[in-house]
Amino acid sequence: MGELLRRLDEIPASLAILVAQRTVKAWYTTAEVAQILGKSDYTVREYCRKGQVRAEKSANGRWWLISHDELTRLCNHGPVPEQ
Repeated sequence: MGELLRRLDEIPASLAILVAQRTVKAWYTTAEVAQILGKSDYTVREYCRKGQVRAEKSANGRWWLISHDELTRLCNHGPVPEQ
């Protein structure tokens, strides 16, 4: 019985993690995209710099931001080949 109660107590925390992972945002940072793709932040920044991923610079010009649509394209098809 104690084990069952312990596991039931873990459910809200597990659900919160799942909701956070599946929340759709309009824009993602390179770090977020890297985590989703299982790549390094550096790799995603290079994709942006080389034009392999359509991204925009943040208002202060320091970070790349990637739209949800581009993230979906990237997950399904990968980065655009270098030219």
